[in-house]
Amino acid sequence: MRRGRILGTLTLIVLAVAGCGVPLDAEPRSLDAPGRVDRSGSPAAQVAGSTVLRLYLIRDGRLVRVPRRVPAPLTPAQQLDALLAGPTAEESEDGLSSALTTTTVTRVDLAGRRATVTLGDRAGPGVRSDEVLAFGQIVCTLTSLPDVGTVSFLAGGAPLWVPRSDGSLADTPLTIADYSSLLD
Repeated sequence: MRRGRILGTLTLIVLAVAGCGVPLDAEPRSLDAPGRVDRSGSPAAQVAGSTVLRLYLIRDGRLVRVPRRVPAPLTPAQQLDALLAGPTAEESEDGLSSALTTTTVTRVDLAGRRATVTLGDRAGPGVRSDEVLAFGQIVCTLTSLPDVGTVSFLAGGAPLWVPRSDGSLADTPLTIADYSSLLD
């Protein structure tokens, strides 16, 4: 008898709950995604990506780390392409520039944790005198990637002597420490 009362009570509860639910549609319907909304109730601006790209640009003769959002992690070659493209319009308005305007990269290879950057023809009109900043931009940008520890340069198939921030030249792999005195 007790079991009957419990079963009857459970049946009443199930029927009561079923009557309080959302009514069923005769056919499936699609629901619009609500999206993000800002405080004003307007749709929020879309985020450019979930991965932070770290580029080094120049402001007042100093190397400045500039974060950009991208949809996915980039390879060293893709990150270097983004750097060679220069600052965005907004970054330019913020006083950022690049010393890489005349630099041509023909190849980027990664072996172990060393990125080897092969440069194209470096002679020609409009060559900038701030090469130390240009090489600093490349080295600091590439070594901001977790899989790159050092950067070396080739030109014409041979190791390239590259200026460091202390005024010396090196044909050995470089790190961000070689340009630390130029970091903002």
